[in-house]
Amino acid sequence: MRGEGDPNQSVRPGSRDTVIAVLLALSFSHMLNDMSQSLLPAVYPLLKRAFNLSFTQIGLITFTFQLTGSLLQPFVGVYTDRHPKPFSLATGMGFTLVGLVLLSRAGSYHLILCAAGLIGVGSAVFHPEASRVAKLAGGRRHGFAQSLFQVGGNFGASLGPLLAALIIVPRGRGHILWFTLAALLGIVVLMRVGRWYRGHIPDLKARAGAGGRLIHPNLSAAKTFLSVLILLVLILSKYLYLVSLSNYYTFYLIAKFGLSIRAATVNLFIFLFAVAAGTIIGGPIGDRFGRKIVIWVSILGVAPFTLLLPHVGLAWTIRLSVVIGLILASAFSAILVYAQELIPGRTGLVAGLFFGFAFGVAAIGASLLGKLADETSIFFVFQVCAYLPLLGLLTGFLPNLDSARIEPNRAA
Repeated sequence: MRGEGDPNQSVRPGSRDTVIAVLLALSFSHMLNDMSQSLLPAVYPLLKRAFNLSFTQIGLITFTFQLTGSLLQPFVGVYTDRHPKPFSLATGMGFTLVGLVLLSRAGSYHLILCAAGLIGVGSAVFHPEASRVAKLAGGRRHGFAQSLFQVGGNFGASLGPLLAALIIVPRGRGHILWFTLAALLGIVVLMRVGRWYRGHIPDLKARAGAGGRLIHPNLSAAKTFLSVLILLVLILSKYLYLVSLSNYYTFYLIAKFGLSIRAATVNLFIFLFAVAAGTIIGGPIGDRFGRKIVIWVSILGVAPFTLLLPHVGLAWTIRLSVVIGLILASAFSAILVYAQELIPGRTGLVAGLFFGFAFGVAAIGASLLGKLADETSIFFVFQVCAYLPLLGLLTGFLPNLDSARIEPNRAA
């Protein structure tokens, strides 16, 4: 790869140009990373049948995976803000690889939990630093950079269940080993990205040494804190609803409509593919019209469809899940960039906090929803979760940020 987007060529210090080749490499590796990780919920029906698991135990697998990621990510973000680690991206993919090997060979429920924990560690190490590199390579187009980075992950998350339905479900859990090749490819790509990033660390340190405000220049510390709190609540509403679909959608389709495991898994792919397609929308629109309008539409705007979904037949369930995925997916990139504008110069901390909180919400939510499904029904879970997007009303309390006036002096 040569020319303007070559990740190996030098970019002049302080350049705000978008390095497309680096963003594409990050998006591709994000796809491989999240595709590998999405195999875990995709094989839940197999694990449930093989180990006679309850919904509570299924939820605990997700809890373990998400908890290791959520607890570690903010600490990884804070540490790499001070000490950038360009090859930690490849290291994170290495943890995912080991987790996949263990998942394919685990002979007990406890080993499955260990495999889930290792996959979670892979996410914790990968996401904060990858988000920083995406912002650095994105130049002035922060929203576009985050959306392109996120769309790779969401597309990978949708591809995992489809490949699981085609390869793992018919042939058995041992065929998860084939997906270690994707993790190995990801390590190779991320080593190259790491070399590009290493060449720009001196520029980042020089900018960090210049000092600067750690909050948006037009906001008080109290207003910034309240805004971050609101954003975290919006993340809660988004990811708690998403985890109800990503973890229990197959069981819902099987129980309500009598679908086979393979057919239900294919429909999970359709939903997750819609999530991937919707991801690319939020960032560019936010760059042009502002993050707040994207947050309004993507959270609150999905409520009519979530409220309707538990009361329709199979065909409309599939259609509504696609609409929900498309709209809801645009939220995270807009929220993340909005938070980075609130707290300029702490990209790793913000990315670690929001990725970590998202993982934590998914962890606790998966466990609680599994328990609720055992005590009531999977149908009741979907009826309760349908009201979560109404929390999007809190967006009205967020300040309107003038992105054009933000020129942080700190490290990207």
